[in-house]
Amino acid sequence: MIEYSRSTSTDVGAFLEAEGRVAVMPFGALEQHGPHLPLSTDTLQAEALAATIAERISGALIPAMPYGNTWSNDALPGTVSLSADTVTAVCSDIALSLERAGFDLLVVVNGDFGNRLPLHRAAEAAAARGGMPVLVLDYPGLAEIGDAVKETPWAAPGLCHAEEIETSLVLAIAPELVDRERYVAEYPQLPADFGLRQMALAPLSDSGVFGDPRPASAEKGNRILSHVVEESLHVIAAVRASLSAKKPR
Repeated sequence: MIEYSRSTSTDVGAFLEAEGRVAVMPFGALEQHGPHLPLSTDTLQAEALAATIAERISGALIPAMPYGNTWSNDALPGTVSLSADTVTAVCSDIALSLERAGFDLLVVVNGDFGNRLPLHRAAEAAAARGGMPVLVLDYPGLAEIGDAVKETPWAAPGLCHAEEIETSLVLAIAPELVDRERYVAEYPQLPADFGLRQMALAPLSDSGVFGDPRPASAEKGNRILSHVVEESLHVIAAVRASLSAKKPR
């Protein structure tokens, strides 16, 4: 593995002479996560996953993007959001730069739900122009491992925001940033069409929490991280095998 932010141009040049040139980039966000988790929660999670993935595949770890499309939490203090078009443009520009450098594949580890559509638009644009493939990973396997480790109900199917799962992840990654004395459990009354249309999250929860963080633990967080990493590696392996099969011999 090579870590871009700690490497020289010479180091990167030597890395690119090897086969299997894959870049791994965490794409996070800066948004409220209740009274007990840091604004950087989504970035911390994406960074942790990306670092392990890059190490496992001997890839190049690209510095994290610490902002994302988080308009839905704008009403609560601390949130800094990019437009969807900006997220798409940033990802597209980075992908094009890495492509010109000689990379074969960009794996984007997405840390926030709001980034999903914009990042997939960037991947679609790369595919449409026949450029370097961009693979967006949205926590593969999270729902399954969530069901296995959670002691508390989901606020909505697959919704993770400052509750048991996200709190467990930060306890595993950066426990010093979790304020356990501020744990608040909240299950907002969600609209009947929640998940079917875009809507702001902030007005729905007074605390910014969607669920119950109290049973969270670092052990659960490590189990979640390990499972999502393994599922991510399966996806990456399948994509790389498909790309290799298409290369002229």
